[in-house]
Amino acid sequence: MIEWEMIAYHYNYYITIFLMVSGLYIVIARGNMIKKLIGLGLFQTSVYLLYLAPGKIIGGTAPIYDKAYQVYSNPLPHVLILTAIVVGVATLAVGLALVVRISEEYGSIDEDEIFEQDEDQ
Repeated sequence: MIEWEMIAYHYNYYITIFLMVSGLYIVIARGNMIKKLIGLGLFQTSVYLLYLAPGKIIGGTAPIYDKAYQVYSNPLPHVLILTAIVVGVATLAVGLALVVRISEEYGSIDEDEIFEQDEDQ
C-alpha cells in the first residue's frame, strides 16, 4: 500500500518524464522540421516542469519576512523558469524563421527531401 501512495505522491515527475521522452522522440524520429520544433517545445516544457516541481513546498508560504518561523517556498526556480520561457519563445521564433527560409529555398520542410536535393547538386 505504501508503494502506491509514493507513486501517487510523485505523479508530477512521471508526467514530466513522459513529456520529456515524447518530446525527445519527436525531435529524433520525425523528418518534418515543424514537428521537430514542436517536439523541442514539448521537451523544453518538460524541463520547466522538472525545475518547478521541487521548488514548491506543501504548506510553504511566500518568502516574506515574519517574526514567526514559517516554511517558505523557494522563489528562485520560478524566476529562472520565467527567463527560460522567454529564451524558449525566442528560440522557437528563430527556428520558425529558419524553416520559412529553408522552405523558400528548397520548396520543402522535410529533411529527407532537402538532403536529396543537396546530394544532387
